[in-house]
Amino acid sequence: MLINICKSPVKAGLFYFTLNMNAEHRVHFAEILLPFALAGSFTYKIPMHLIPSISIGERVVVPFGKNKFFSGILIKIHHDQPTGFEVKEIVSVLDENPVITEKQLLFWEWIAHYYLCSLGEVMKASLPSALKLESETIILPEANFTEYGNLSVEEQIVFNAVQLHKRLTIEKIRILLDKKSVLPILNTLFLKQAIFLDEDIHEKYKPKYTSYLVLADEYIEETALESVAEKLKKMKQQYKVLMLYLELSGFNGKQVCKKTITENLKNAPSAITALVKKGILIEIKQEVGRIQENCFPDAKEILLNKFQQIALDEIITGFKIHETALLHGVTSSGKTEIYIELIKKIIEQNRQVLYLLPEIALTTQITSRLSLFFGEKLGIYHSKFNDSERVEIWNNILNNKYQVILGVRSAILLPFKNLGLIIIDEEHEVSYKQIDPAPRYHARDAAIMLAKIHDAKTLLGSATPSVETWYNAQIGKYAYIKITKRFNEIALPKVIVMDMKTIYFKKHMMSDFSPYLIDRIKEALAKDEQIILFQNRRGFSPYLECAECGWIPKCKQCNVSLTYHKFLNKLSCHYCGYTINTVTTCNDCKCNKIQTKGFGTEKIEEELKIYFPTAKVARMDLDTAKTRKDYERIIHGFEDKKIDILIGTQMVAKGLNFDNVSLVGVLNADNMLNFPDFRAFERSFQLLVQVSGRAGRTGKQGIVIVQTSDPNHPIIKDFFYNDVSNFFTKQLDERKMYNYPPFTRLIKLTLKHRKDDVVNACANDLIKELKLSFEQNVLGPETPLVNKIQNYFIRNILIKLTKDKNLNTVKIKILNLISCVIKKEAFRHVIIIKDVDPA
Repeated sequence: MLINICKSPVKAGLFYFTLNMNAEHRVHFAEILLPFALAGSFTYKIPMHLIPSISIGERVVVPFGKNKFFSGILIKIHHDQPTGFEVKEIVSVLDENPVITEKQLLFWEWIAHYYLCSLGEVMKASLPSALKLESETIILPEANFTEYGNLSVEEQIVFNAVQLHKRLTIEKIRILLDKKSVLPILNTLFLKQAIFLDEDIHEKYKPKYTSYLVLADEYIEETALESVAEKLKKMKQQYKVLMLYLELSGFNGKQVCKKTITENLKNAPSAITALVKKGILIEIKQEVGRIQENCFPDAKEILLNKFQQIALDEIITGFKIHETALLHGVTSSGKTEIYIELIKKIIEQNRQVLYLLPEIALTTQITSRLSLFFGEKLGIYHSKFNDSERVEIWNNILNNKYQVILGVRSAILLPFKNLGLIIIDEEHEVSYKQIDPAPRYHARDAAIMLAKIHDAKTLLGSATPSVETWYNAQIGKYAYIKITKRFNEIALPKVIVMDMKTIYFKKHMMSDFSPYLIDRIKEALAKDEQIILFQNRRGFSPYLECAECGWIPKCKQCNVSLTYHKFLNKLSCHYCGYTINTVTTCNDCKCNKIQTKGFGTEKIEEELKIYFPTAKVARMDLDTAKTRKDYERIIHGFEDKKIDILIGTQMVAKGLNFDNVSLVGVLNADNMLNFPDFRAFERSFQLLVQVSGRAGRTGKQGIVIVQTSDPNHPIIKDFFYNDVSNFFTKQLDERKMYNYPPFTRLIKLTLKHRKDDVVNACANDLIKELKLSFEQNVLGPETPLVNKIQNYFIRNILIKLTKDKNLNTVKIKILNLISCVIKKEAFRHVIIIKDVDPA
C-alpha cells in the first residue's frame, strides 16, 4: 500500500490521506471538482509540501485557463499520470477541515447522474457563494505613464480612478462608467501602456468580529485601580468610560462589549482609544456569528388528540416496514404537532432532522413554533439569508451545532453528517422543483434518495398529496396514514360557488367582486374577523389594450404581454424583467383609449380600499414581499391583527396558520383551470383545497367563496363536495390512458436559439433521431404558449419512458443523440436543456 486511508481524529468524517515512508517521492495527483457545466473532474498535481496534510473534501485553489484561478473541491487522490496535456499544480489549500462530507458527495453524484447535469453544476448550486472563490481581474496603474493627452474622456476617468484607488476590479469600473461592457476601453488603456492587469483570488466570506474591552492585568488589584482612576478624574470622558466599564464588568475585570459603552456614552470612541494607548484597557476582537441568537421560552408539552396519536403510532409502525410514509391529513388536522413529536424521538437518538417547506414565507411562522421546542438546536436555511449568514449555517451543520434544520428545497444540499429523518411538508408543492439553472432536481424525490444514503426515514405530509405520491401509497410503496378530522374536530369550511357568468349577465358585479362576497366581507369585518382573498396574478392588470384597434404592449425580448403595475406606473415583463413607463397612446392607431384588462392583486387592493375605507388592507406577493423582513412584517402584522384583509397570490395558500380568519375568497378560479398542462387540474384542486384550509382553523366553521364562470367544472365539483377519492380516481384513469406519470417517466428537452428557423430545424432533426429509438413515446416539437423569452426562441420535446425501461441506458442514449445533433455546424449554438421529471 502506498496510500493509507484512515480516519483522522482531527478531520473526522472524511478520509484523510497520509504517506508511508517508502512513498515520499511518488507523484500524487488530485481530482478537483470545479463549478463548471463540464463533465467530470480536473486533474492537478499535488505539491510535495501539501501531501502530508491535504484531505478530501477541502477547498483548494487551482489555475484554470490563462491567468485564471478558481477554488475547487478535492474529491480523489491517486498516482495515475495523465497523458496528452500538461498537469498544473494546486496553488494552495484553503481549509483546515473538509467543507463537505462523504455522504454529501455521494448525494451530489446521484443528483448529477439522475438529473443529467454535471457534478460541477451540483457543487455550484450547493456551496454558498462566499465559499466559492473566483479569480478577479485587477486593474493597476502604470507608474511611468505620462501621455494623458492621448486618452479619451472615458479613458481619463478610468485612469484617474485607478491612480486614486491603486487597484480596481472590472465590476467597479463598470459601475463607475455605468456601462455594461468596459473591456474595449480597458483594452485600449492596456495597449497605450496606461494600466496593467493582475489576477487576484480572494475569499468572499469574511468572519464578523466584535470588539471587547478588558482591564489590563496590572490594574486588577484594587489599589492600582484606585490610583489610575484618581489620575483620570481630570480627563472626564476617559474617567466616565472607565467607570462604565467597571460597572458593566461587575468590578472584576471581565470583558465588556465595546459597542455597549459607545452606545451609552457620547464621544466614547476617542476616550477608549486613549485608555487603550495608555495600557489601562486592552481591546480584543472575537469572531461572532451573524445568525441572531434568540432567548427561547420553555415550550409547553404537546398533548396530541386521539386522531393525532393514532397517526403518530401508525407512522412509527409504518417506518418499521417502509422507508417512506405519507401523512395525508386534512387542513388544520395538526400535522405540525405530529412532526414535532417525531423530531423529539430522532433527537433522542442523537441524529439530525431536515424539515422542508415549499416557501420562505412559511418558515417565518413555523420557526417560532419549532424554536419553542428545540431552541438553539434549530437552524434555518433559505435564499433570503445573505452569503455570510449561509456560510455560518453551513459551518454550524458541519460542526453539529444544529440537530434540526428548517429550510426550503436548497436545504437538501447542506453537509449533513447523521440524518435520521426528513420531513417534507406540503409535499405536493411545485416549488420543490428547481427550474433554472441546473441541477433541475425535485427536492421531494431527491430527499428520499438523501434519506437512503443516510439510512434515514422520509415523511411526506400534505392535505392534497400529488398524484404520484398518492399512487405510491396506494400500491404499498409508501406507508399511508390518514387524518380525516380537523384539530378539535372543527368542521371543514363551508364552500359557496358563485356563478360569475350569470352575475355578469345580470349586471350585478361590483367591480371584480360578487355582491355576495362583498356582503360576507362586511359581516366578517363587523365581527372583527379576518379575511384572505386569493388571486393568482400579481400587478394591477395582466395587460393593457387599445379600445380602438386591440393593440397590446408586449415585451421586446419575450413573446408575452407586459403586466401593468399601477403603483410604479410601469409595464413589466414577468419573464425577463423588461420594464417601460406606462403607455397612454396606442403605438398602432395613435389613439389614447388605453384600457386595463383583467385584474391582479394590486387592483384588488385598490378597490377594497374604496369599498372598505376603514379596513386595514395588505398585499403579499413578489412585489411586496421581496425580502425576509418583508415576509415577516406582513405575516406578523396579520397574526397580530394589524391587518384585516390580506390579498395574495399562492403565498397565502400554503400552510399558513391564522386563528382569526373566518372568510376566504377565491376571486378567479378559471385562470388556474384553463391551462394547457396535464397537471393543471391537479394543481387547481390542490390550490383550492389549500387556500380554503386557511379559513375557520379555530373556534368556528369558516366560509370559502369561489368565483368561477364554470361552476359545473369537474374540479370545482370535486372541491365543493370534498370528494378526494373521485378526484384521484379520475386523474389516474386519464394519466394511464395517455401515458403520463405515475405510469411513465418524463424527460423534457427545451431547445433555445436566437433564430426561430434554426431552433425549429434543430428540433425537427432531434425528434427524428429520438423517434427512431423511442417511437410513439416522443411528443413534439411543440411551440409553447410563450415561445420567445429573453430573445431566445423555444421548442419543447417530451419523451415518455415506461417504468420497465432501464433509465440509465435510456439517458445515455438521449445524451448521445443530443450530442450528435448539436455537433452539426448549423446547430452548434443551440442550447438544449434537459429536465428529468419536469414539473
